[in-house]
Amino acid sequence: MMFTYFDHAATTPVHPEVVEAMLPHFTQSFGNASSTHSAGREARAVLNRSRDTIASFIGCAPSQIIFTSGGTESDNLALFGAAAARKSIGNHIITTQSEHHAVLHACEQLELQGYEVTYLPVDRTGRVNVRDVEEAIRPDTILISVMFANNEVGTLQPIREIGAIARAKGIPFHVDAVQALGTQPIDLSSLPVDLMSFSAHKINGPKGIGALYIAKHMKLQPLFYGGNQERKRRPGTENVAGIAGFAKAVQILREEMYEKQQNLEKLRIEMVTRLQALLGQEQAVVNGHPAERVPHILNISFPGVSTETMLMNLDLEGIAAASGSACTSGSLEVSHVLKAMRLEDEITRSAIRFSFGLGNTLEEIGAAARKIATIVDRVRNA
Repeated sequence: MMFTYFDHAATTPVHPEVVEAMLPHFTQSFGNASSTHSAGREARAVLNRSRDTIASFIGCAPSQIIFTSGGTESDNLALFGAAAARKSIGNHIITTQSEHHAVLHACEQLELQGYEVTYLPVDRTGRVNVRDVEEAIRPDTILISVMFANNEVGTLQPIREIGAIARAKGIPFHVDAVQALGTQPIDLSSLPVDLMSFSAHKINGPKGIGALYIAKHMKLQPLFYGGNQERKRRPGTENVAGIAGFAKAVQILREEMYEKQQNLEKLRIEMVTRLQALLGQEQAVVNGHPAERVPHILNISFPGVSTETMLMNLDLEGIAAASGSACTSGSLEVSHVLKAMRLEDEITRSAIRFSFGLGNTLEEIGAAARKIATIVDRVRNA
């Protein structure tokens, strides 16, 4: 049976050229970048070149990039670090109800530490109202955190507008851009953003490596202590092989981004078209914003077929999909994102996320759509 992978929003296959770029740093250039001998200097040079490559792609200075273990750590460093550094100014934080759990759970912990958090609602498409953000700001607001692209439904948030408000008020603005990197243009030289989180394994890079952009004026208290690496903001021996892989993935993105966007859009449109032709529009309901969205994520509900049943049958047919965030897909609870969007129960309890990427083809989409329609008909008529 052929295996079809439609869960690229959870993680992506590592690009062969990325693997090739990483291998020497396991077997040949394996020095510690903090060592002063030639092997250490060689590792430091790789680190510097990689930082330059990534910084150039996202429009910032290399010194503004801190390497982390991934998106979750980047989000945590941004929230806890900024909150601690600004505690003398205030204790109020603004975010949305549809954020990734790396932000929501961090905010819950901050509440236990005495901070106050406003969780703004989103509309039925998953977008927050800019006016709601502005009205939630208080004299003691010290941070706003809103994700760029939602990892479950793909909806894009009005980042530039929110950032302009935050900057006018002198409030730091954090953006989780894990699902946006590679599908949306990011130029931090013009975006009014102070902190932005990234992860390599969402762009055909390796797992275990991410980055946090930190604006030059931004004060941040570290989460860890024990070394001077990453400008004392993230101590610990750098993952040189992972960082080299991250940089190579970004280099490939730079060369292929437009083509990638167009291909992902074709795949998404083909899946929607096929499913709605086979099942009808009311029986294959697309969730999220119709236009303000990333091209690689499709969240679609099949009323009358539970998410759990659908995922089990898809797996039996060799199709990998998800119920939402990979961090919570083991749970049978309804997605907090769909709950925040206030969709009907029959929609939230039958939602499946398909996400596309490297290796997927239109032929795969057609074959998968037929299998999906067969499963839906079989379950509904059982």
